[in-house]
Amino acid sequence: MMMGKKPPPELYYETLHVAKDASQQVVRAAYKSLVRQWHPDKHPPESRPEAEARFKAINEAYEALLDQQENRAVLAARGSSSRPAWEDHGRGGGGGEDVAAGVAGARIRPARGGENEAGAARAAPPCPSTPPREEPASRKGKAVTVYSACGNVGGGGGGRRALAEFSSHVVRKAPPLERRLECTLEELCFGCSKDVRYTRDVVTKNGLIAKKEVTRTVRVKPGMRKGARVTLEGAGDERPGFLAGDAVFVVSEKKHERFKRRGDDLVLRARVPLVSALTGWRLSFRLLGGDRFRCEFRDEVISPGHVKVVRGGGMPVAAGGEEKSGARGDLLVKFDVVFPDNLTDEQRKGLAEILRGCA
Repeated sequence: MMMGKKPPPELYYETLHVAKDASQQVVRAAYKSLVRQWHPDKHPPESRPEAEARFKAINEAYEALLDQQENRAVLAARGSSSRPAWEDHGRGGGGGEDVAAGVAGARIRPARGGENEAGAARAAPPCPSTPPREEPASRKGKAVTVYSACGNVGGGGGGRRALAEFSSHVVRKAPPLERRLECTLEELCFGCSKDVRYTRDVVTKNGLIAKKEVTRTVRVKPGMRKGARVTLEGAGDERPGFLAGDAVFVVSEKKHERFKRRGDDLVLRARVPLVSALTGWRLSFRLLGGDRFRCEFRDEVISPGHVKVVRGGGMPVAAGGEEKSGARGDLLVKFDVVFPDNLTDEQRKGLAEILRGCA
């Protein structure tokens, strides 16, 4: 809160962009929207000082308007004038009325005409106090405490403490919501945009938590690997008094029928009959992009475990989540030589004659 002279109440309404007759729900909704927009952590260094100043002013305006609404509720309960508390502040001669201290509803002034404090307290019905409510601890073991706007009104500053704790919680984020994002090898190679449907928790107007099914577009960048994380800010679960959490999509790679990924390289296993491995062979297959690749072995023998490297035939190389321009891994073609299960005596004799001098 600002020290010294208080700004006029009209400035608080202008800061929160609400009308002077706005209800508590409208004020709170405007406050939540503005703190999301002007939270300093969401701004780059060059605009952070302005964001910090606005963030401070928004919190000050919200706190002041909430005090005014609490004042009206307490004065109405006591049968007094319903004028806002800021009209009484600074008039002097208030009979010990402590409105300027902050939470006016948290202090009941002594009644005039010799009534003691106990009698004054009995004359003023206390504002209903809602005890702290905790969310189930199933979310990472952390419970969220939510206070009523006028909790502990008769507790000599308890309402202020509850408000301060609520204000400190409101700028924190709810835990992230994680979902798996299955992608084909082709999608990871060339990049794509996927429409993902998932269920998130949302806070209703009456403060309850409900399930809502939403659809968001997730961009998969070329070269992303299994385990990469795509974050959509504010698209996760909501919690009362918290900024909406992020939706985090963890990349999962579907099994491919021909290729296997190894880092930025692709591996293709090819089965070669023994006779072709010895006498020559031609290999033809389609790459991930659909282009056909051909290679021939005429004057060389394909031995078991032989590997042919096709430079630049692998996946795009990504660094820091972004694709390096033109950089790609390799394609490794590994050959498995298939030997016959049985040979006749004549075949053995013929092979022995042919291979005798090849040692």
